[in-house]
Amino acid sequence: MLAIDVKNLHKKFQVQQNREGLAGAFRDLFKREFRTISAVKDISFQIPQGEICGYIGENGAGKSTTIKMLTGILVPTSGHIRVNGFVPFKEREAFVRGIGVVFGQRSQLWWDIGVIESFRLLRKVYRVSEQDFKQRLDELVERLQLSDILNRPVRKLSLGQRMRCELAASLLHNPSILFLDEPTIGLDIMVKTEIREFLKSMNKRYGTTILLTTHDLQDIEALCSRVIMLDDGSIIYDGSLEELKNRWGRGKELVLQYASSVNLPLLQELTEGLDVEWSQENERTARVWVPSDKTNVSEVLGRVVGAADLEDIRIIETQTDDIVREIYKSGSAAVREKVAELASAQDRELVLEGSKDS
Repeated sequence: MLAIDVKNLHKKFQVQQNREGLAGAFRDLFKREFRTISAVKDISFQIPQGEICGYIGENGAGKSTTIKMLTGILVPTSGHIRVNGFVPFKEREAFVRGIGVVFGQRSQLWWDIGVIESFRLLRKVYRVSEQDFKQRLDELVERLQLSDILNRPVRKLSLGQRMRCELAASLLHNPSILFLDEPTIGLDIMVKTEIREFLKSMNKRYGTTILLTTHDLQDIEALCSRVIMLDDGSIIYDGSLEELKNRWGRGKELVLQYASSVNLPLLQELTEGLDVEWSQENERTARVWVPSDKTNVSEVLGRVVGAADLEDIRIIETQTDDIVREIYKSGSAAVREKVAELASAQDRELVLEGSKDS
């Protein structure tokens, strides 16, 4: 069964256009002019139960608008949405019992009362039995290390403590889907790591489906098996993170450290005919750049490993942040064209594989 099913989703907003000057402001009082902005443009995707999916894009790309439609906060202009089999904005009461939501910059906890009191209020909101609530609360308190802060007012918590409490609050009713919108924003590396480990364990133990929007691509690398990339309201990539690296990574750099002085002309001679670039870092260390679309790393290593007394090899890959940055810099139209070409090539490969099998 699909946890999330989205087809041809659109969301448009009417935004007032303000005229310039005092005369323009006066005219706006009597006759306002509006323009239409498309925040989400004909997007479609499906997320099966138990998947952790990253939903990424630049500011204004349409990420939060999508999340708000998926959680029933906004009504789509057109298109089809089903989450856990429900239409979010139509079947609110039954729908919300199966989802948890964490917005990194908004709180679902009451500011001036103790954390445990907020949890008890949420138990009543979600109609969780006292027995299930106690069992769930004990587990979350232990896993998220909340025992020392349960009686503290939310306003006296640090950001990291508050985010751990927000996660607990969103999971008290044991939802099957968890929506996370910038859950690690502003947190230090230790708290981020704790939250990532907790989310992975929840997914593994309960099969919780997680849709994560974030600007921190380390969250994506640590958690997600799949990434959906949004630009200007449209999906420009939907696939695995590994596939993204393989297809759009510019290449890899090999750092070779030798026991004695590097013979750079010999290394260049050994790799003659391969599209690689050699450089010498110091007396005993050489670097070679291997473009991913032209040369295979294993072929380079096969030619140079036995040439001298090699002590160490390091492979440096292009960072995911750099790949995503380059994709956005290249322009969405160019990216879409490349995605279409890659999808077409992938389809041809599947057809060929099918014909072989038959």
